[in-house]
Amino acid sequence: MQLLNKGVKNMRSLKLGLILLGSMGLIFLNACSNKEQASNPSNSPAASPTETTTKAEVKEVKSDGSHSLKGGQVAETGAYHLELVPLKEADGVHLDFYLYKGDDHKLVPNAKIAAQVQFPDGTQKILDLPYKANGEHYGALLTEKATGQYQVKITADINGEKVNGRFSFNQ
Repeated sequence: MQLLNKGVKNMRSLKLGLILLGSMGLIFLNACSNKEQASNPSNSPAASPTETTTKAEVKEVKSDGSHSLKGGQVAETGAYHLELVPLKEADGVHLDFYLYKGDDHKLVPNAKIAAQVQFPDGTQKILDLPYKANGEHYGALLTEKATGQYQVKITADINGEKVNGRFSFNQ
């Protein structure tokens, strides 16, 4: 009988040990998989396109040869180079937008450009950005002066072809 009780106690400690070992293994695996998700930007919802038109992500400087031509934020999408340069002025922020095509960055002057701006408080405004031939860019003045981060979605209609770029800036 004593041998039987000793066997039951050993069995209980063996089960307890296996449960603890399994739990620690699961905790370790979970910690490792969360680290991979955090370091892998392709898993983030912001990087996945939600529209059927061409999408671009904001990149300050890309290592594949894309770079800022005017000192702003760059979005490369397909054959197009989109660049937004927000310039603070006394009466607001002037949004200068440059649109180029091809590897030689040929200026595209005949597009219809709209900027959907989301303010720090979440409200939105749509601005048309007319072409300014003297500066060879599109632009408009954003008169709001709220402090915080502004999200900007640029939509370019180039002879019926839609190209989007997303940018942000702080004021």
